[in-house]
Amino acid sequence: MVHPSAVSLAPEWLIAPEDPNALAPSVWPASARRDRDGVLAIGDMSATELVRSYGTPLLVLDEEEVRARARAFHDSFAAAAAAHETTARVYYAGKAFLSTAVARWVTDEGLNVDVCTRGELEVALAAGVEPANIGFHGNNKSVDEIERAVQVGIGSIIVDSAIEIERIAAVAVRTGAVQRVLVRVNNGVHAETHDFLATAHEDQKFGMTFADAEVAVARIRELPGLEFVGLHCHIGSQIFGVAGFRESASRVLELHEKLLAGGDIPLLNLGGGFGIAYTSVDDPTPIEQLAAEIVTAVAEGCAARGIALPSLAFEPGRAIVGTAGVTLYEVGTTKEVRLASGASRLYVSVDGGMSDNARTALYGAQFSARLASRNGSGGPALARVVGKHCESGDIVVDHEYLPADIAPGDLLAVPATGAYCASLSSNYNHVPRPPVVAVSGGHSRVIVRGESIDDLLARDAGISANEGAR
Repeated sequence: MVHPSAVSLAPEWLIAPEDPNALAPSVWPASARRDRDGVLAIGDMSATELVRSYGTPLLVLDEEEVRARARAFHDSFAAAAAAHETTARVYYAGKAFLSTAVARWVTDEGLNVDVCTRGELEVALAAGVEPANIGFHGNNKSVDEIERAVQVGIGSIIVDSAIEIERIAAVAVRTGAVQRVLVRVNNGVHAETHDFLATAHEDQKFGMTFADAEVAVARIRELPGLEFVGLHCHIGSQIFGVAGFRESASRVLELHEKLLAGGDIPLLNLGGGFGIAYTSVDDPTPIEQLAAEIVTAVAEGCAARGIALPSLAFEPGRAIVGTAGVTLYEVGTTKEVRLASGASRLYVSVDGGMSDNARTALYGAQFSARLASRNGSGGPALARVVGKHCESGDIVVDHEYLPADIAPGDLLAVPATGAYCASLSSNYNHVPRPPVVAVSGGHSRVIVRGESIDDLLARDAGISANEGAR
């Protein structure tokens, strides 16, 4: 029975569970289960065993979950495109989380890779990804980044400004290459997501207006070192449903049709942004439905305009790797905080926080949590999971019902942390970044090494300077 004071602090969407140990299937990897003692297992590896081997905090990534989702996107979009007599390619958006292991997993399953910095490009290349299967994004690509991309024979560069056109053309001419480029446009579709995640509204840094894009395409077509292959748009992230994608496609096709007067346009890239479940009330659209409805919308739009259906491209990231990740923490302290109103909340402090998961502090993201080392008892208590950093906004899980007997030493698992957690991690308060461990079929291995205090100190030039002065 939940105490009435707890209910008053809970948001309307959060429903007190009958069993605060139950795992909501949509939020966890398909392999997640509890043994008879209540210990959580991912990929047939128990949380307690993983923590004994690697410590906490620990980001656990289910390899089979990543592979299955990559296959589902590849197969669903390929089938949807074939039904309308075209083709579709799927790029994994590396910004969600990129390592050489993940790059190999997704390319094994037929995906290309999307990068947006020199660092991400080098990780993809180190993984053995064919340069022709890489797309390069970013609103401020340096000349050095462009030179490296053209040098290795990257498949496409997505142009974000008029300045980039001249930069890419100069590099292409100097190296004797002809670089394939797309132009990123803002189509004015406002995704129903946080403002920081909506990327197609007018007043932000990405892309060009339709009018500017027309000028940009004309310039690209007159430069010998460039080949214009299509338009690109991306309306945001963590989007449910297909309405936004339908509207986006409709608007971009208006420009696509207009530009056909100047030559063929073989490709249309509609970006990504497909949402996942972070809480039990989230209801993401199934991949197969997304693919079928979005491709059908493009096909219908082309038919209405009397133009050929181009090849299509999509860029999921979070939807492939997000649900595959589970972060394990150790509880350090708990305390009940009573407010003047008489309501109270249980604060659960863990040994990580905003340094390994900045999403809650950055844009109010919601997460779930469950005890991982045992079954709790005592009924559900409204809790807030917080980190160890010197910020009151250092919140990992803002609202969750946890067993009332949660205590120091317990392991806590936060699901759906595979995307934008390791990628956004930092050393705030000089906390080392945790390792990333892949699990599959009862085996585990480190795919990104965790940092040590020695790693942190090694970057401090003053330490070596002091040693030299002795």
